[in-house]
Formats: sequence, structure tokens, C-alpha cells
Amino acid sequence: MFRKPLVSLVFVLLSAVAAHADWVFDSIDGGQIKLSDYQGHPVLVVNTASRCGFTYQYEGLQALYDKYRGQGLVVLGVPSQDFRQELASEEEVAEFCEVNFNIDFPMTTITSVLGPSAHPFYQWLEKTEGFKPRWNFNKVLIGPDGDVLGTWGSTTRPAAQQITRLIEKNLG
Repeated sequence: MFRKPLVSLVFVLLSAVAAHADWVFDSIDGGQIKLSDYQGHPVLVVNTASRCGFTYQYEGLQALYDKYRGQGLVVLGVPSQDFRQELASEEEVAEFCEVNFNIDFPMTTITSVLGPSAHPFYQWLEKTEGFKPRWNFNKVLIGPDGDVLGTWGSTTRPAAQQITRLIEKNLG
């Protein structure tokens, strides 16, 4: 009697996990970044901009990546021009990040994070979590199973206790 609803529920849950585990971003270095490649690891996704008052947070993001990457953390920078504070090209963004902050965590190409042209990840985030970036350097922590563990605005620093506590809890 309960078998069919249970099977349907399991199918829906597995489909939901599979659907958002396969998001693909174009990499600033060429090629693609597949979130499914990071399954089993926490991923901190941050929409960034090179000419923002919060750009100094690149330093904190790199420090967080340096501290936890050996244990499985991935930091993913998503440069966006939605708030009109990003440089004109991916080449300029990559050079800016390397020269000024020695960034070596994965970064996407310049990507929309708002509205109908937003990357599917950000569309999903708004639809399922009610969260959309209100400015640059908004942070989203995706857990090892693909669930959203937390979202934070621009003023929350990368090393804030509420972020690092969740990261540490979800490391391999």
C-alpha cells in the first residue's frame, strides 16, 4: 500500500539531487567547471567583482581555500557584471586576481547571477532557497550532498565563524 508513494518520493529526491549536481560553468582558464566533480566536498560559491568595495574579500577567500582545500573545500569565484563593477574581459579579471591576490581557486568566466539571464545555478538558488545576490561577494555554501548549507551577504567575511563552522563540519 505504501510502496508506490515511497518509490515516487525516492525518485523525486534522487532526481532533485542529480539535477543540481550537474551544473556546469565555463572556466576563466578555459574548459568547464562541473559542480558534480566536487560531489562529496563542500563548495563555497561567491559572486565576485574586481572593482567592488568588497574586493578585499578575495584575500579572505584565498586564505580559506588555502586552509581547507587539503581537507576537501572548494571555493568557486563567479565574476559577474550584474552590479557593473567587473572588468571588461575574463583575461583582465584573471590577471587582476592573480597579480593582486594570488588567487588559485577555480573561477568562472564573467557570469550573470541575476534575472532571466542568470546562470541556472543562481536561478535554482532563488527558486529553491529564496536567495539571490543583492550585491557582489554573496556567499553560498553547498554541502557534500549538493544541499545548500547556508547563504550570506556581502558584509559577511569569508572567515566568519558561521561559515567556517559549517565548512569544518562538512569536510571529508
